[in-house]
Amino acid sequence: MNAPLALVLLGLAAGYVARRLQRFPPEAADVLNRFVIDVCVPSMILLTVPTLRLRLDLVILVVVPWVLACVGFVLSELSARGFGLDRRTAAALFLCVALGNTSFLGFPLCAALLGPDSIPLAAVYDQLGSFLLLSIVAPLVIARAGGRGAPTLGAMSWRVVTFPPFLALVLALLPWTQPAWLTEVFRAFGNALIPIAMFAVGLRLRVTPPAEKGVFALGLAVKLGVMPLLAFGLARALGAQSDVMAVAVLESAMPAMITAGALAMAEGLAPELAAAWVGWGIVLAQVTVPAWATLVR
Repeated sequence: MNAPLALVLLGLAAGYVARRLQRFPPEAADVLNRFVIDVCVPSMILLTVPTLRLRLDLVILVVVPWVLACVGFVLSELSARGFGLDRRTAAALFLCVALGNTSFLGFPLCAALLGPDSIPLAAVYDQLGSFLLLSIVAPLVIARAGGRGAPTLGAMSWRVVTFPPFLALVLALLPWTQPAWLTEVFRAFGNALIPIAMFAVGLRLRVTPPAEKGVFALGLAVKLGVMPLLAFGLARALGAQSDVMAVAVLESAMPAMITAGALAMAEGLAPELAAAWVGWGIVLAQVTVPAWATLVR
């Protein structure tokens, strides 16, 4: 086991133990996650993206998550018929299968398993794939499941353009030269990404199995097994280079997005299932994601 992966696992375990011992207030995970998203992730993007060599196969990192989201939608519709799911449970299945934990968990695991050079590639997958899906598609799915009106285009656009990692990605792509002192500041904040992110995930970790065993197992199998396999096939068919393929597969192998699970629970979309997909997915991903990394390498 290398040091970055050990840091991921120990950070996750430390957060879980701290929650069980009630060493932190209930809102601690939210505060730490906000620091990670608003400070650590933008710093890492501004540190690494300027070194990214623009090339055509980076488009694959945008295509893969959107294609997998379409697969997730078809799966949720078929599962609704096969398992007799109601519309709200089918919506929760879509949210937790189509949207992966590509930032909180994806960045530290990619850095640990593929090296820090994978971060800018993971940022492309996360920002132009997962985040846009969360900002545009997820509200529409929730509105459809809850029988409410769809969110406005202005509201969704504002959410995208004011998201700190997205702003950092845009800034990093502009033609400007960072002063040396600013680069060191970005590096210091970026180095805090893995321990703080994994500790925050550990603070939220829940592993209580739900009552709906069949749908629960289906969601985990698809998210952790089928999705990365499809990503591998799609990236290979599109001619991805090895580094792009590795990131596409690993980001697709991430468990259900914590925010997607939180949205499902907040909207009453099969909250027990949503919590279980997030919690068990995080635990199992500590085995499945390194396995996928070994295969793609």
